[in-house]
Amino acid sequence: MDAELFPRGRSEIAPGAVHVPDWLDPALQRELLDACRRWARPPAGLRTVRTPGGGTMTARQVCLGWHWYPYAYARTVADGDGAPVKPFPAWLGELGRRAVADALGPRAAGDADYDIALINFYDADARMGMHRDGDEKSGAPVVSLSLGDTCVFRFGNTRARTRPWTDVELRSGDLFVFGGPSRLAYHGVPRVHPGTGPGELGLAGRLNVTLRVSGLRDPAPYPGRSGQRV
Repeated sequence: MDAELFPRGRSEIAPGAVHVPDWLDPALQRELLDACRRWARPPAGLRTVRTPGGGTMTARQVCLGWHWYPYAYARTVADGDGAPVKPFPAWLGELGRRAVADALGPRAAGDADYDIALINFYDADARMGMHRDGDEKSGAPVVSLSLGDTCVFRFGNTRARTRPWTDVELRSGDLFVFGGPSRLAYHGVPRVHPGTGPGELGLAGRLNVTLRVSGLRDPAPYPGRSGQRV
């Protein structure tokens, strides 16, 4: 919206979980979108994720640094074309550390070595079920950046996929960071509002760029504790 009756401000959704509206300015949104379009090209490009039970995620995904698949990490697209995962760029790691510092303070950012990006593309019908990001060996905060259409982001608790949860509206350019006591909170995307993204961005749908610290050094797949679920 060009004019808000009540301008959106930074808010703490839960201890260690902070929403910062409009964190990415329009120029940086465009730069990140252009990079996502490059990363989405094959090999190791945008793919449909299939779960061990035979289901599919409705949001399509491409990975950088480490390739995530249910429920492990690998250096190749083990559940796709088998190509080496695309490298994780240093500038994206710097962006992640700056995001954590702005949301949670410089001490929370520390020397976190961000080395994973999961980029999910949502069309109008895509959803993401309640899950937690638990396949990493690091407890560093998770950074989530939104581009394009507005979504409902459901941020829950650390015990179960059920209530209590809080629904947050994430718009293009918004930042959401969760770490500390909220690092393993369940979260999901129950709804995307089509046609709500900034027209000048030229994106139909929503892109979510999630940055994580793997804590992994062995290039062999790591069997995680839990992961994204449909």
